[in-house]
Parts: sequence; C-alpha cells; structure tokens
Amino acid sequence: MICFTIKFFATLRERAGQPELIREFPEGTSVAEIWRAMVREFPALGGHRDSVGFAVNQEYVEANFQPRAGDEVAFIPPVSGGSGAGDAPWIGPITIGSAPIDVAALESAVASPAAGAIVTFAGTTRQTNAGRTVTRLEYEAYEPMALGEMRKLAREAGVRWPIVRIAIAHRVGVIEIGETSVAIAVAAAHRGEAFEACRFAIDRLKEVVPIWKKEHFEGGEIWIGCQTSHPSEISGSR
Repeated sequence: MICFTIKFFATLRERAGQPELIREFPEGTSVAEIWRAMVREFPALGGHRDSVGFAVNQEYVEANFQPRAGDEVAFIPPVSGGSGAGDAPWIGPITIGSAPIDVAALESAVASPAAGAIVTFAGTTRQTNAGRTVTRLEYEAYEPMALGEMRKLAREAGVRWPIVRIAIAHRVGVIEIGETSVAIAVAAAHRGEAFEACRFAIDRLKEVVPIWKKEHFEGGEIWIGCQTSHPSEISGSR
C-alpha cells in the first residue's frame, strides 16, 4: 500500500466536506480508480454531473496515470469560465493574490521601448448575470498549479506571437461589484499581435487554469462553470 495526499476544490470540496485528506491505495492504482474510491467514500461526489479533471503534483494527467507514493492527487472541477519571471524573456509578473489588482502597474510591467502597443484586458464583477442581481463574486484557486498553468499559457502566447512581454494577475477571495478579478497586459511591436495574444491568454486561462468562481446573488449562490450547481440546488438559498 502507498500513501497519497488527495485534494478537492470548489464544488468537490463542498460535496466532500473537506479540502484535503490522506489515503492509502495499492501500488499501481490509477487516478480514475482513486476518484471512484472517493465517490464511494463521499457519495455526494457522485452527484457531480460535470467531467472531473485529474492532476498529480500540480500537473494535469490522464485517467490511467498511476501516482507514486507521496504524490499529491487533486480532483479538478471545471474551471470558471507568489510569482516568478518564468523561463522565457517575454514572461513578466504572473501573480495570484487577495489584494486589489493595479492595472496601471501591470501595464508598466510590460512597457518597453520595443513595444508599439500595449493591450490590456480587465475582467470586472458586473451587477447582473443570467437575470440575477449579483452581490459579489468569490474566487478559489489551486494556487501552485494555477500559477504553473498561467506561466504555460504566457509562454505559449510568446511562441505563437512576437510579443515583447506579458503579465497576468488574478485575485482570489471576495470581489465586490465593479472590482477587477483578472487582468492581462500584453506588449508587442504591433497592435495586431498584442490584441491576438491578449485574447488568447484570457480565453486559455478560462479553459485550463484551476481557478473557480462562486457567484453570490440575491437569493443564493452558484459556482459558475460547474453545472453541478444550478438555481434549484443553491446552497444557502433564502
């Protein structure tokens, strides 16, 4: 038998009733088999109607991957729709934190005499969504893995387009109406490449980076992007 640390996030964390646990399995057990064992232990996980992603040591893996003793196994629900310079010269600050995002500082971080254009995307909390009056958003991240995936997409942006520099910031915790939850700044010699790389970065971030968004609204709350939650099954509705 070998021991693993198992982590749950967002809807899965709520259904399991805990964010992390340690369990033993026979050597050669796949992550899909571990997931099935977790569903047996926590039947509420069986009600999760979305596909669940698997990660080992903060990297996505296939269902048949067999983790080794001491590995960290994480189950990743669909994502909502510290930092370093990275390993490529065009990768600027990549951060996740609870403090408000300074968009101007992000633009300054990518500014360069070689850049003829800086394109910035800022995602903010709007007051209405799907006919509901939103009161606030709340973000949760699998932070080490999220930072790694953000650096990967920044690296890919620089491979696909001749950008000068890219910087990304994402907030976690409560984000009030009108506040910025995510910002991306891209500098390039020409505006076309800057626009394209910036759009790619935010679209890719929404697809693969393990950050989840809970929408609080008048009457309840719902995890955005996870079909497990919907208005008729809202936790804490009133």
